[in-house]
Amino acid sequence: MTAANGRTTDGNAHMGRGEGADTRAGHVGVSESDSGVVAPDDTMAAVVRQWQAVRPDLDTGPMEIIGRINRCAALLQQAEDAPLRRAGLTRPEFDVLGTLRRTGHELTPSEIARETFSSGAAVAKRLKQLTERGLVERRGDTRDRRVAHVRLTDEGRDLVDGVLPEQLSYETTVLSGTDLGRQRELADLLAELLGQLESRLRLPGA
Repeated sequence: MTAANGRTTDGNAHMGRGEGADTRAGHVGVSESDSGVVAPDDTMAAVVRQWQAVRPDLDTGPMEIIGRINRCAALLQQAEDAPLRRAGLTRPEFDVLGTLRRTGHELTPSEIARETFSSGAAVAKRLKQLTERGLVERRGDTRDRRVAHVRLTDEGRDLVDGVLPEQLSYETTVLSGTDLGRQRELADLLAELLGQLESRLRLPGA
């Protein structure tokens, strides 16, 4: 399950249901799903088996999806995105810069919050840091002084254009253990899931 602070608890951790898989730390084995398909075992498989042992009356299927997504996200965040780190950027900061670059026009902080699924307070903090670095600039609205419009500086645009190819190359390497066909299948499944969630759930700033 996901704790209130957004961190993954061991209830979210999960994976294969197969019997007899070796779950020693650092070991990657195989497990057999209910459909009979053999899949690689992972560090979350033991957690699911433990829940099944103490609460066999519960269907742990949702754990095996949501928990894996959360675990993958946590691992990717720990990796810190090497090209972004070299550029002195965090992923959320790059998301702000990337949003301004791909939309190609000025945005208000509230629009950036919606685009990046962030809270207004979080966006305000990131914009302050990016402004201090000379990567974005603000201008006041001529009709409403409470509204600010944010745009990339030339330096900010050049930074995004320089980092993005490196970041995509890095992400390609991260995914290189999965062949392109499976990557496409995974992308389609995640798109389906995300579309469903976006229609039912609202995130901060959404």
